[in-house]
Amino acid sequence: MPLWDEKKDSIWMLPGYMDGVSQAGGIPIILPFSDDKNEISQLVDICDGLLFTGGQDVSPYIYNEEPLNETTSCCEKRDSMELLVLNLAISSDIPVLGICRGIQFINAALGGTLYQDIPLQYSTLTTHHQNPPYDIPAHNVNIETDSPLFDLLKTKVLPVNSYHHQAVKKVADELKIMAVADDGLVEALYMPKHKFLWALQWHPEFSYKSDMASQKIFKAFIDSMKRNKNNFFK
Repeated sequence: MPLWDEKKDSIWMLPGYMDGVSQAGGIPIILPFSDDKNEISQLVDICDGLLFTGGQDVSPYIYNEEPLNETTSCCEKRDSMELLVLNLAISSDIPVLGICRGIQFINAALGGTLYQDIPLQYSTLTTHHQNPPYDIPAHNVNIETDSPLFDLLKTKVLPVNSYHHQAVKKVADELKIMAVADDGLVEALYMPKHKFLWALQWHPEFSYKSDMASQKIFKAFIDSMKRNKNNFFK
């Protein structure tokens, strides 16, 4: 999914998303910014997997709430686009990976809710909005042993980076928890009925160069595409 810069009226992308996919064996592309159903359907048809990236806050209207205050900053066109893309991905069983905003959006779009602003709505001493550099761990997450994330990483505790002010509140019925922070906030979700739909609150796109767990997550995403459909890979 493209990132949107309202001030510059342009789409852009952090290189870590692209490079993390490329290092894992995929060929990354940035989708154009659109909410045209026919155009999006054609775009999704050419993709073997879809990465829902970070960015603006998820609109609280998606989960039937009013904006808390001025701390909520949304992009209506991006929300509309991603709703269409996610529905197509789920109906076609296309692999999906969500990162930061990605986990929040996927959860909200499927019927869950969010904390609109952690400092105002959730009491915690855990650092969820770290200062740079962003490739170093800020806190640990506790991985559920019956989850596919545990099957991949073979560890119950994982140090992660963290840069967010919103978070999953009520988990959507179709999703299951894969990891939580020490303070109880949800850090990873997956959809059991989908071949591969994982969503993380932390940022492997910042840490993939040196962090083996981040590399394994990107590779699991790419490998799910290879199993799902033969296409052109490095």
